Parts: sequence; structure tokens; C-alpha cells
Amino acid sequence: MIILLFFLQFDWNKLRPENLFGGQVLERTPAGLSIVYLIGTAVLIVFLLLSFFSNFRRPKFVFEENLPKEVKSKLTTTLANRSLRVWQFVFIFLAFFVYGFHVYWTYFADENNEQFQALSYKDLRNRRTQAARLRGWMLDRSGNLGSALAYYKLNQDGNINRTFALEKEMAHLLGTERGTPGLERTIYRQEADATPEAWEVLTTIKRKEDEQRDVRITIDRDLQAFLAEQLKDKKGAIVVLNPQTGDVLAMYSNPVFSLSQAQTLEDYLKLEGDKRNKPLLNRATREYYVPGSTFKTFTMASAFRAGKQNTLFTSLPEGFVPFRGSRSITDANGGCEPPYGCTTLNILQAFEASSNQYFSQMAVELGRERIRETAGAFSILAVDTPEDALRADFFPGIWNASNDRISNALAPQQSTIVTGKDISAYDLGLEGMGQGYAGQMTPFQMALIAAAPANMEGKLMKPKIEMDLPPQMFSQVLSPPQAAQVREIMALVTEGGGGTATRVFANVRAAGIRSGGKTGTAEKQAPVYDEKTGKLKTIKKKRRDADGNLVEYNAPVMYERTDSWYISIAPLEKPQLAIAVVVEGGGYGAAVSAPIAARVILKARDLGLLGEQYKPKPQVPAQIPKAKKKK
Repeated sequence: MIILLFFLQFDWNKLRPENLFGGQVLERTPAGLSIVYLIGTAVLIVFLLLSFFSNFRRPKFVFEENLPKEVKSKLTTTLANRSLRVWQFVFIFLAFFVYGFHVYWTYFADENNEQFQALSYKDLRNRRTQAARLRGWMLDRSGNLGSALAYYKLNQDGNINRTFALEKEMAHLLGTERGTPGLERTIYRQEADATPEAWEVLTTIKRKEDEQRDVRITIDRDLQAFLAEQLKDKKGAIVVLNPQTGDVLAMYSNPVFSLSQAQTLEDYLKLEGDKRNKPLLNRATREYYVPGSTFKTFTMASAFRAGKQNTLFTSLPEGFVPFRGSRSITDANGGCEPPYGCTTLNILQAFEASSNQYFSQMAVELGRERIRETAGAFSILAVDTPEDALRADFFPGIWNASNDRISNALAPQQSTIVTGKDISAYDLGLEGMGQGYAGQMTPFQMALIAAAPANMEGKLMKPKIEMDLPPQMFSQVLSPPQAAQVREIMALVTEGGGGTATRVFANVRAAGIRSGGKTGTAEKQAPVYDEKTGKLKTIKKKRRDADGNLVEYNAPVMYERTDSWYISIAPLEKPQLAIAVVVEGGGYGAAVSAPIAARVILKARDLGLLGEQYKPKPQVPAQIPKAKKKK
């Protein structure tokens, strides 16, 4: 009777999982059940294995011992055991296969499987986990809360929303929850603890969440917004690096999209389907361009590395003929570049005047092996055939990053150059002037080509976007004296009497800033799209198939587009900027891209990115003298 009263009066709610040990039992119950399930499964597999092998040692019946093998094999017990062994083996194999499958996707796919990484946004578990975890603020290089690039904001309904200060300007860098991951999906994962195993949940007291999750990146918020203004209504890209540290100060590609436009799958697919503008494509890192004369900076660096910087070449009215019977290579006007004309040039004069003939002859003089060697120092992939160039992959190894996820998310399409034994001296000559098989360069790569001589020690620093990482060198491209010489030669483009950007950089010089650079104008075959529908225009053509029959197919209509280029370094005495600008269809480099670079330098000065000595002094209004009172 007493026991019955006890059971009636006892508060059984106290034994509910959520009320035991501060609720930790409720949290740990699924983990405990998972462990019990795994133990039970393991015991089952052990018994299956034991029974499987015990069948081989099973004692025979007395009447079986003296029977012939042919008879024993047909006995009912033998047949039954053999069938059971087969099914035991099948079950064990399937169990290991299923568990191995889950182990792979749980532990290894997120690191090694690119397709899994690209499609992981479709996994609702990942989406819920990411949504449930506050990512912290993303601050620009200043570290000021007022210059935050990504943060949380309370809306009118009382909900906390992730907000972006530069929703369009930073879209390619931040990335979306779909497709190729950006900084939003990679940079915070390094701060988060790995998902605990069931045993850790069951046995370990839950650790306190790390309250400091804010990250600071190298991007300057105001400079990033300024780049977007420069490319308004234009297609192209701008990259700005600090050549001494590798800091990415700003990087922008246009056309772009707004992060709010890619929230739903339908909107994302609509952006992906815009083949004419390709708003999801980051042209700065993943679009190939013909670099034109800006690539002569590469050829000049290669000449210094080979000790051939003092070599003289002659420009001729008929152009440079690499070998008997080949086409000639002339300067842009069909003859010889002013102001020097058809004469013997040194490397300073040739770079100032942008002589195609000189740098074509220099490339032939250097030879394919020297060009291949210099390409590797600049992170350019040297391949043997044009077909190999088409198979170039992304190159995450160029980044200085704290983890592979960030490197993979920002990985540029690796630029290529063909240096195989089957290409001719004519092909080498075209490469030396930035045409032909040197025509797969990204703006990011051209910024690196400017950055190496801009570094005071001639080093190519690995670009980085995480502010607190120490600088890392990718390669020693030039010696410090060689880098200083190259910088002075680059200054002839903006300061020399025949420099192609001398007039454009008058305002920069007036501000007391010395700079160097190289203009470029490059022709590229590009597809034509219908103005109204945005669809690719095609034309019917015929070709022979494998059997020799003529078949009709739709070929895209192409036109020759003239892209405008400029690469720049500033200030010359210790460069803090290495800039690459490309504008699709912009025409001459000196007309469009060089003025953009000049404005970027002046803006960087205003933001203090060139050093305090270059910041404009605040204007103090003149004091008007007070009139003296008459006595």
C-alpha cells in the first residue's frame, strides 16, 4: 500500500529527458541511441563472420565421413550450408559497401569531391546548419564596424537578416549559397568547430560557443565601390593588389548580379542562363583574354632573367620575318612605332614605344625554354600544344589562404602559354608581343605580372584575402636590382616623351606620384548575340563527318572585338599598388583602361593606401583679415 502511494504521488515529469541534468540527457539521447545501434550492428556483423567461417570447420556427420566428394557435395545439408555461406557473404559485402559509401560522403567528399562541393547547397541539412549558425561580421581591411561588408540586421518584423553593404560590388567575392562557393561559405568554416561525433556528444560536456567570429579581409570597401563605378555600363574587370604583401585591395568584374537576385533556385538559374552577359562569371579570375602589349612586361622580365636586357634589335619598314617564307610581324601602324621609327632600339626605347618588332625578336632570341621557365615563375602554365592549353584547370595553389576551401573558392582559371617543340619561330614572336598562343590570360594573372617587378625584392607574393595571414612568396622572379630597373623602364610609359600613357597620367604626376605601366590593345574573336532576344546568332555551315559525308551544323557568328588593357604600378619608389584593367570592346588601351587606372591610383591616395605622405592635406580656408576700426 505504501509503495502504491509513493508511485501515485511521485512527480514522474522529473524523469523526463529534458528535465534531467539541465536538459543534457535530451540532447545526448540521440547520440546514445546511435552508439547502441552501431554496437548492435557491429555485434551482428561479428556473429555473421563467425558463423560464415565456422561453416568451413563444421563437424561432419558420421555417415558423411567415408562418402566420396561427389556424393557429399550433393547432400541436402551441404547444399543448404553452401547457399547460406553465399548469402552471408553477399550480406557482409553489402553491409561494408553501404557503410563505406556513407563514410566517404561523410568524411571525404566535402574535401575532395568537386561535384559534391558544387551541389552541397541542395542538401537541406547543410542549409539548415548554416542558417542556424551566425557567421559573424565580415570587416574590410580597416577593421571598423562602420565599414563592415557583411553583418546582421534586425528587420521590421523582428527577424535577423544577413545584410551586405556592397550587395553587387562584392557579389563575386562573397558568392551565393548555390554554385561555386565564395567567402560567405568558406571563410567562416575555419572558425567553426567540426561536427562532434556521437561519442563526443555523449561523453563530453558541451563547450561554450566561441563568441568572436568576426573576420577581417584585405579588401578596402571604398576602393571596391570605386572600381564598380569605373566599370559602370562596361564589360571587363579590375584587379588591385599590394605587391609587397599580396593583399587583394579590390577586385571587381562586370556585368555583375545582386546577391538578393540569387536567393531562390529559379532566380539563380535565370542568372546562369544569361549567356550574353554571364553575370555569374568572375571575369577577373575566370575569363581568358588576349593581353596584347601588356604582355611585353612578361617578355621584358624574361629578358632580364636571361641576362639579355642589353640586346639591340632593328625595326624594319617591312617588319620582322622570323624565318624565310613566314609572315612578317609589324608594329601597330603597319611599319615602325613612333617616336623612334625604323631604327635599332634598346629595351627601354622598345618598351616606351611598345614596339611589336623588338619584343617579337626578343622572344625568338630567348627561345621556348626560357619562356617556359619565366612562365612558371609567374604561375602561368606552359604547355606543349594548343590542345593542352584548352584543358587548363583552376589553380588554387597561387593563393595564400588559411585553408583549402578558401583557395578553391577563389582559385583563378590558370593562364597558359604554348611552348612545345612544334610551334614555329613566328608563333614565339607573336607570344613575345602578347598575341597568338599567349592569348589565354586572366586580368588576375596580368596583375601578378605587374606585381613581381613592383615588389622591392623582385618576388611574386602569393595573393591573400585574409588580413591576418603573414605574407608568403610564390617565386623569386627577379633580383632586387633587376626589379628596380624594370620599374624605371615601366615609368617611361607614363613619363617618357614617347610614352603611350604620358598624357593620360598628367594628373597623377601633378599629384606628386610616380607610376609605371603598360598599355595594351588586343583583338579577339567574340560571338555575336541578338540585341532583342539575347540569344547567340548562328549561321549554317557544312563539314565532313568521320565517314567523309557532308553534314550541316550551326556555327556561331563571330566578330573581331578590340579589348582595352592597362597594367600599372604605383608609387614607383615603393609600389603599394599593382593594377590590371581590361575593358571588353574598349579599343585602345591609352583611351579607356589607362584613364581608369589613373583614377584608381588617385582614389587609393585619398584612402591612404599609398602611405600617409601621399594623402592630400586638408584645405584650410584662408583667413580674411579683419578691417581695422577707425580711430
